[in-house]
Amino acid sequence: MDAEDTPDKLAGRLLAWYEAMGVDAAVQDAPVDWLSRGERAPGAGFALPVAQTARAIVEPAPRAAPAARAPRQFTGRPAGANDQGAREPASSARSLAELEAMLNGFEGCGLKATAKNLCFYRGAEHAPLMIVGEAPGRDEDLEGKPFVGRAGMLLDKMLAAIGLSEKDVHITNIVYWRPPGNRTPTPQEALACRPFLERQAALVAPKIVLALGGAAAKQLFDVADGIMRIRGKWRSIELGGHKARAMATLHPAYLLRTPAAKGMAWRDMLAVKAALNAQQDLT
Repeated sequence: MDAEDTPDKLAGRLLAWYEAMGVDAAVQDAPVDWLSRGERAPGAGFALPVAQTARAIVEPAPRAAPAARAPRQFTGRPAGANDQGAREPASSARSLAELEAMLNGFEGCGLKATAKNLCFYRGAEHAPLMIVGEAPGRDEDLEGKPFVGRAGMLLDKMLAAIGLSEKDVHITNIVYWRPPGNRTPTPQEALACRPFLERQAALVAPKIVLALGGAAAKQLFDVADGIMRIRGKWRSIELGGHKARAMATLHPAYLLRTPAAKGMAWRDMLAVKAALNAQQDLT
């Protein structure tokens, strides 16, 4: 700490550090009114437990009772909970609205405990192209829809470039809640959501499934290779008993960080457009 550091500068540094660590949204139900604490500093009244020794017992200093506030209840089970309990009810959903209601009551994915909103899908209920990304981010968590932030805006431009709009596609993710700090979802978290994703695909009934990014491709295709090795290659996929052609391409968030890679993504999108046109010719 320098002599020239003011409280405002120190606070700015602390906020910058929070942002770098991935803290960009509050998870409490209500904001904390720090001004109501008067002259008490944050953390006042906190004391570490004092060990009992053979010679003396040191009692902790008395502390003021905290303001009464109902704690937030986290009912989600730990990530990695067995998905068998979700598979049977998910497979019985007769519509996307019914499947969404099941997800709202689902407690088998630990991500639900720290997310603000369920991000189920956006786009058409039935579409020839189903796009599956990795996980919701901050903007998605706030709005309750997938791909509405900067990456989502780029995705919309990519779709418009091949003549498609939101009403022509169905967009979702391999997990339905935002991972803390926008980290990659774990295989266990993806597995917990898998029964719902499979039923979702069966209800949407797409001709083509496009996986965005390595995490989505690995989960959908059950492969270990990196995205650069598997992108742009057609394969067959079966989700919830529904069969479709599938391809992986680069995630729009990666393209924002690496604009030079947009050429590869553009070739993949042209291949998707050609495949959709071929499907229309067959019908």
